[in-house]
Amino acid sequence: MAHYIDDRQHEGAENATINRELAALKRMFNLARQSTPPKVNAVPYIAMLREDNIRTGFLESKQHDSLAGETGKIGLWMRAMFETGYTYGWRHEELLALLVRQVSLSAGTIRLEPGTTKNDQGREVSMTVPVRTLLTQCVNGKGPNDHVFTRENGKPVRDFRGAWEKACDAAKVPGLLFHDLRRTAARNLRRAGVAEGVIMKIGGWKTRSVFERYAIVSQSDIRDAMAKLEAGQQRDNAEAAREQNSSEEQFSQSLGRIARKNADRDTTSCPAILPVN
Repeated sequence: MAHYIDDRQHEGAENATINRELAALKRMFNLARQSTPPKVNAVPYIAMLREDNIRTGFLESKQHDSLAGETGKIGLWMRAMFETGYTYGWRHEELLALLVRQVSLSAGTIRLEPGTTKNDQGREVSMTVPVRTLLTQCVNGKGPNDHVFTRENGKPVRDFRGAWEKACDAAKVPGLLFHDLRRTAARNLRRAGVAEGVIMKIGGWKTRSVFERYAIVSQSDIRDAMAKLEAGQQRDNAEAAREQNSSEEQFSQSLGRIARKNADRDTTSCPAILPVN
């Protein structure tokens, strides 16, 4: 196995590519062991390589409107795909395979059937107002088994990389991948206070480790965190100052009461002075 990895790396293959190949090999060994009779007695240990090609790009909220406008110039399908991906973080393969019968305008939901997603798990989400408005136009006049996202000639969208790059360049977000919307949706949902378990169900993240690769914190998030930290420190300092002032005031009042009591006691204890004839 080590020789195979060395050969593939010498050929210029990325670690992620080699890992996918190793995963396929591991799957073949498992199927061979599960067959009747078993083709192999044991599955060898296959170590995976470290992957350093994790992307960190995402779309800022202020860039949304600009990109929305550019995708709208390309067509309704592009605008609707962008909004849906931006909202839920769904993979472009899942969106391209979406059929009209999976969109319920009456219930206001979109459903991905089990077996049609990367992790084979089904998902159902409620539509936001922008998504519902756009998808209503996309499914209008179509049959239940028609694709939701179709070009002006009625053909289902297959490859849209060129159109996407054109829209991103015009919106001044060059290099943004549609898959980066997946990361963006995770960050936006987390910012909105949605529980991480719910975010994972919406976006289709099966494991916590994979989800953590997508829920990237931006510099603006860090600035917000530091601003909250400073505000909290200022509140704590102000509260400590109020408590200090209150303690000093109580101490002063206590001294005043003691002084008055001493004065009263001195007055009552002194003998009366009689006038001298």
